[in-house]
Amino acid sequence: MGASRRTTGPWAVKDHKRLIKDTETGAEEGGLKRAVGALDLTALGIGAVIGTGIFVIIGEGIGLAGPAVILSFILAAVTCVFSALCYAELASSIPVSGSAYTYAYATLGELVAWIIGWDLILEYGVSVAAVAVGWGGNLNEFLENTFSFSLPDSIATSPSDGGVFNLPAVFIVLAVMFVLSRGVRETAKANLIMVGIKLLILAFFIIVAFSTAFSSDNLTPFAPHGTDGVVSAAAVIFFAYIGFDAVSTGAEEAKEPKRDLPLAIIGSLIICTIIYILVSVAAVGSLDAKSLQESDAPLAAVLDDGAGISWAASLLAFGALVAITSVMLTIFYGQTRIFFAMARDGLMPRGIAKVNPRTGTPVALTYGMGVAIAILAALVPLTEIVKLVNIGTLFAFLLVNVGVVVLRATKPEMERPFKVPLAWPVPIFPLIGVGLIIYLMTKLPGETWIRFVGWMAIGLAIYFFYGRSHSLLQRHGERES
Repeated sequence: MGASRRTTGPWAVKDHKRLIKDTETGAEEGGLKRAVGALDLTALGIGAVIGTGIFVIIGEGIGLAGPAVILSFILAAVTCVFSALCYAELASSIPVSGSAYTYAYATLGELVAWIIGWDLILEYGVSVAAVAVGWGGNLNEFLENTFSFSLPDSIATSPSDGGVFNLPAVFIVLAVMFVLSRGVRETAKANLIMVGIKLLILAFFIIVAFSTAFSSDNLTPFAPHGTDGVVSAAAVIFFAYIGFDAVSTGAEEAKEPKRDLPLAIIGSLIICTIIYILVSVAAVGSLDAKSLQESDAPLAAVLDDGAGISWAASLLAFGALVAITSVMLTIFYGQTRIFFAMARDGLMPRGIAKVNPRTGTPVALTYGMGVAIAILAALVPLTEIVKLVNIGTLFAFLLVNVGVVVLRATKPEMERPFKVPLAWPVPIFPLIGVGLIIYLMTKLPGETWIRFVGWMAIGLAIYFFYGRSHSLLQRHGERES
């Protein structure tokens, strides 16, 4: 039997059975629809992970590691594996919307859950806004490469970059918002199509690079900057893997969550890792490291300069557009589900969590977040604030690794369809995950930590002035075993 846990006060823990029961019985505002399967969830993970990172970040990685950037991609994936395993265990055991927020509520208490939920709201919102700005830039690149035409800066960039209003960013945010409001089944279909398109484009790149331009001469010297270069590149590349955790936000809409969530979380990470390794090998073997490092579009440079395909830039720019759109769709989806879970628990106004009976989605919440993100993308400089995404993600990963250990100790009898190996009684895998995460967090700049602490201070004020007094657990708290 597990230990008795307090369900009043800021350290109140919400029992996992109660979390699951709330989703099954449905609150007065209705519940989410279970409508997606393993393929949809896996595509959700791939859609969130494979974005513009692979199209551009490989050049930065090569500058640090040389052709050994291949090893950097493997090292970054290994860093993610431990957190992915922990997400898989918690998602299968507590198949409820909210991801790290919900897991913290069931393991570390309401205050910690609020902190991570507040953190994820910012992380996901800023991510969507920043990616929308990137979408506008890639749209102009596609138009220029394909039609020798580009939108004027006045309507294609934010005021901080000399423009007036970033119209493309607003357009894509509102378009994604509309798709999300239509229902999770429609969202999953749209994402599956986009994932298929970008995988086809990357497959085309891999095949052409290997068959027409690959030369082992480009792989020497393999590691010009030694082990330090490989590790430094891995720290940069790690953020190209972020997004697999978005799968767990769909737990409440999965048809068979106990089976499908672990498959989708781990499966999407494995698929993305294989694709990244193949792309990196094809790239560094098809063009010299110096050219790749200096190019703003390294994959396009491989096809153009290495393989002699002049229309490569247009194809890769189109691929980047599709990749960015699917990232936006999945991350925006994740944000609404986390906000939904917090509102349903009373930590946010409960009216926000009302589900439309026809679409089975929180439409009002989706529209509200969409308008806020569109304004952010249109007018606010995101260059510095976007760095909060990195620390926010790592913080969520940290708590999920810790949460597995805590739940093993406090609820040893609970059903766990998927179990992290080497997690109990000596939590080897979670401790490795925690160690790697803390190492990466120490590499983040000091100003990022200052902004993070500032955002957390605002969140704590909201919790103690509103969330704590409106929390359903606090108002109906009782001892649970």
